[in-house]
Amino acid sequence: MSGAPGSAARIKALVVHPLTNSDGARDPSLRLTEAQGLAEALDLDVVAGRLTPLRKRHPGLYFGAGRIEALKEEAEAAGVEVLIVDAALTPVQQRNLERALGVKVIDRTGLILEIFGLRARTREGRLQVELARQAYERSRLVRTWTHLERQRGGLGKTGGPGETQIELDRRQIADRIIKLKRELEDVRRTRALARRARSRAGYPAVVFVGYTNAGKSTLFNHLTSAGVLAKDMPFATLDPTARLVKLPSGRSVIVSDTVGFISDLPTELVAAFRATLEAVLEADLLLHVRDIAHPETDAQRDDVMAVLTSLDATRTLPPMIEVWNKIDLLDAGRRAARTARAAGGSAHAPAPISAVTGEGVGELLAALDRAAFGAARVVTLRLDPGDGKTRAWIAARGRILEERAASDGAALITAELSGADAARLDPALIAAPEQAAAE
Repeated sequence: MSGAPGSAARIKALVVHPLTNSDGARDPSLRLTEAQGLAEALDLDVVAGRLTPLRKRHPGLYFGAGRIEALKEEAEAAGVEVLIVDAALTPVQQRNLERALGVKVIDRTGLILEIFGLRARTREGRLQVELARQAYERSRLVRTWTHLERQRGGLGKTGGPGETQIELDRRQIADRIIKLKRELEDVRRTRALARRARSRAGYPAVVFVGYTNAGKSTLFNHLTSAGVLAKDMPFATLDPTARLVKLPSGRSVIVSDTVGFISDLPTELVAAFRATLEAVLEADLLLHVRDIAHPETDAQRDDVMAVLTSLDATRTLPPMIEVWNKIDLLDAGRRAARTARAAGGSAHAPAPISAVTGEGVGELLAALDRAAFGAARVVTLRLDPGDGKTRAWIAARGRILEERAASDGAALITAELSGADAARLDPALIAAPEQAAAE
């Protein structure tokens, strides 16, 4: 879109959120604010946002004649070039609205796709966005080529040039989608190999999930100093990033940031980003970062969980810790109430933090440490002094508590390991407690 950062002049946009029964318990004014934020993320100049009552959706124009006339007058008076409708429009509705209003019309799905296209940096990210865009555009071909419709007589055995053009475009898009899916399958296999390599190295995988703009990237940067784009805007992070983080015990985990979710996330995007979101299903632990100061934080949590559970109905989600971010933005009363609710004491109790100030991050790391390395066992091993490979494996998988030499020159190593890792050890290497004490 020409309104992307770097263009000479910002394009003026009008944002409209239709008021319908589908809003449910959500606050429409907050939904409008979110839509305006999405538009501003494209560097559009939002001249106004409107909550527009809609008794019924008109199949041809979405809005009624009176509303269309009011929108046209407002757009002309303000010099608006783009109308953003915070809802899903059919291809016919989008085209008819553009004709009636004389401006470019973008629906919610198209708007989010524009943002994703702007944010993608890696080859994988671009492939995923293009796949989503192609799936979206395929539905927009319906009668687009009306200027080329059948213009000749005859027996009706041959379609006109317009029909040929539509079929050609459909075939080109279908071929492109097939090619993109193949390339993304290669990406999926490469990513799976990388995950297995990290697993063999003994690092639990911790994946950040959350609603867009909840502060995932700010927290990720605080923990890793990775320099991931972290701005107060929707979808500031699109491409996945993974870094090694050392925990208070001295053990380490691999943490990964992911794209933020949003209400009514286009199905095209969920499908296209499946290769990236597989990391969520294969994680050892999820950190669900929530903007706890947002008025609809509970509804945002539900939106995130809906997307996560839709990824694969046959698989159970990994254990999860809720990270209640932005507690520094709460007033004293709400802050005390949230803190009291979070004080559950369990390994997966919510962790109230501020990713900006760093408050609570130490406690979060300790909770992450307990959750990622739960059910630990302390064992003492007798190793040959030259067995550096086993010692390195123990150090990578767990924590060495004590190391000393036995009377016969063997290395006695007392280490804390997870129950699963302790079970992988050769039983012949484990010293009985009385034997370890005697030496």
